[in-house]
Amino acid sequence: MDKRIGFIGVGNMGSAIIQGLIESNMTNEKQIYGFDYNSTILKEKALQFGFNIGKDNKNIIEQSDIVFLAIKPQVITEVLSEISDFAKPGQIFISMAAGISIEFIKYFFNFDPKIIRIMPNTPALIGEGMTGMATKSPVSYEETLFIKKLLSSFSIVEEVEENLLDAVTAISGSSPAYVDLFIESLADGGVLLGLPRDKSYIFATQAVIGAAKMILETGKHPGILKDMVCSPAGTTIAAVHQLEKHGFRNAIIEAMIAAEKRSKEMNNLFEK
Repeated sequence: MDKRIGFIGVGNMGSAIIQGLIESNMTNEKQIYGFDYNSTILKEKALQFGFNIGKDNKNIIEQSDIVFLAIKPQVITEVLSEISDFAKPGQIFISMAAGISIEFIKYFFNFDPKIIRIMPNTPALIGEGMTGMATKSPVSYEETLFIKKLLSSFSIVEEVEENLLDAVTAISGSSPAYVDLFIESLADGGVLLGLPRDKSYIFATQAVIGAAKMILETGKHPGILKDMVCSPAGTTIAAVHQLEKHGFRNAIIEAMIAAEKRSKEMNNLFEK
């Protein structure tokens, strides 16, 4: 690939994408340019991955064909104001700022820019990410396929309508935290029942990994797989009864509703 790829922001998600691109041989470190306001993180990640350090955000724009905006929503206005005058019509900008619409980003440019929005998640750090992706004109079909291939170097990628990215934030962008909380709770339960803490985390984590892989690899409905474990009058159905009694499903759904709501609020906050 002869495209030069720039990163404004090389924190957890930015560096996860850089790692995925390099390890998959989609590109090499000499074709990647990165800048971050945190000079310590910038130097650390450049040393780790070998990419070119940009002098500033403007320099990243000047050097790149594709630009990842790996930044938080709180700084999106500042960054767009800084870079928009140096952008070129042929460049593709990929934003992962939660709740910030394509139309809001386009407002800062004096031409109709090519903007793609993505919502990745932290398992991208180990090449097991899940990414939602939304595009709008003037991004072409061929460009969409190309960017999807880039993103596939570190995650599974699903295209959705932009108005569904808030839901993607709730179901996959934020959900690693829900799963981490679940695993921590399982481990706490194991400790309560007498298991050592380190072994509790191993049992809990592998159980979650295995259950998730069974859904993906068998293609069976989660309810069917659940029923396979629930023997009549057995231990599992007794535990499931307690989860249902205490609103386990409803708590998860309400958490997702809260996450989606907050994502929409952030969009409204920054677009005013």
